[in-house]
Amino acid sequence: MKSSIFNRPHLVIMVGIPGSGRSYFAEHFAETFKAPIISYDKLQQELFLNSLHDKASVKIINGVIYYILSETLKTERTVILDGPVFSKESNDLISKIAKQFGYEPLYVWVQTDPITAKQRALKHIAGKPVMSLDQFEELVKQFNPPKRATNTIVISGKHTYTSQLKIVLKYLAEPI
Repeated sequence: MKSSIFNRPHLVIMVGIPGSGRSYFAEHFAETFKAPIISYDKLQQELFLNSLHDKASVKIINGVIYYILSETLKTERTVILDGPVFSKESNDLISKIAKQFGYEPLYVWVQTDPITAKQRALKHIAGKPVMSLDQFEELVKQFNPPKRATNTIVISGKHTYTSQLKIVLKYLAEPI
């Protein structure tokens, strides 16, 4: 598929609790459209190995993400930001950066029932740091659903990528 279906650049901001399927969708979407993806979890793994989401690493990674985002948005292409649980302040700053570059932020909220999400998040996957139950529960507590006033699409983390993609593409293809 060609990215020409997008009639305006978007910053696709993936949100959801750990294990919801947020990264799965983001990676497949980025691959389908050859779109740049900025992955919080990949930066976490590369920079801090196994120290998941401690305050010091969160501050550093957020700074790196804001810098990479500002540079990537210069491309005027749709960009995917696969972040963890962003705070209200972080969401506001990300939206502000996007709008400065003429982007329309689009929040894609991947929802999955908490039991399935917990099983996925705590599952050991080669090359990925293992999340503890305490870390999972802390991130779930920190989760802030996108504001109703923002451009938000809700997709199920239990549906196929194809089903999820149809919902997102329908929104992206709509005229302004």
